[in-house]
Amino acid sequence: MAIERNIIAIGGGGFGRNPGEGIIEEYILKQTRKKKPNICFIPTATGDHDSYKVNYYETFSNLSCNPTHLDLFKRTPDLEKIIAQQDVIFVGGGNTKSMLAVWKDWRLDKILKKAYQSGVIMSGVSAGAICWFQNGITDSWSSSLKVMSCLKFVKGTCCPHYDEEPERKPTVKKLLVAKKYKNIYAIDGGAALHIKNESIFKSISFKLNKNAYEVSTDQKNIIEKSFRKVILN
Repeated sequence: MAIERNIIAIGGGGFGRNPGEGIIEEYILKQTRKKKPNICFIPTATGDHDSYKVNYYETFSNLSCNPTHLDLFKRTPDLEKIIAQQDVIFVGGGNTKSMLAVWKDWRLDKILKKAYQSGVIMSGVSAGAICWFQNGITDSWSSSLKVMSCLKFVKGTCCPHYDEEPERKPTVKKLLVAKKYKNIYAIDGGAALHIKNESIFKSISFKLNKNAYEVSTDQKNIIEKSFRKVILN
């Protein structure tokens, strides 16, 4: 049986804002098809912020799973051993550039790639959404949004918080009109993009009227093509 590879990229929201709600989180766990999957939270992008971890456990402790987390700003454990034990990886939001720099220094990027290829589900929000793509639109710099190279598990450029932050849509438009990119995957807050075997599978909406899009331009208009959507109650 062929190994199924899954990435679930969340545009914004989830336990970081609404601890205990668990709507998109339960969807992610269900993709494992296990009664009680192992899930590991990686909060590197916030410098392993304690309150973020509290929100994580408040949410996942109420769901059918075995939650753990991975700190990289304390004494670093055996990364290969921890990742190999997981069914799901969830990466938190924050500073994407700083996160990836730390990961690469610890070779966590390579460990995660091996896990992904073996069927471990990769998921996350904001920085934890764009990191799996070829490129991501990030606010890691204070001056303006920039496009940065990411892990390249899947092709394309991703923009989270598409409907939530006022600079997101103008930045996407500017990049497309300048012909720097043919298309950009944009994800609203309250929505996620489920990618299966490196192909877009569907949009997951866990808030009212939220979606994920393939955004392109005909040089006159911005075209937002929404993906087939599943609405979670």
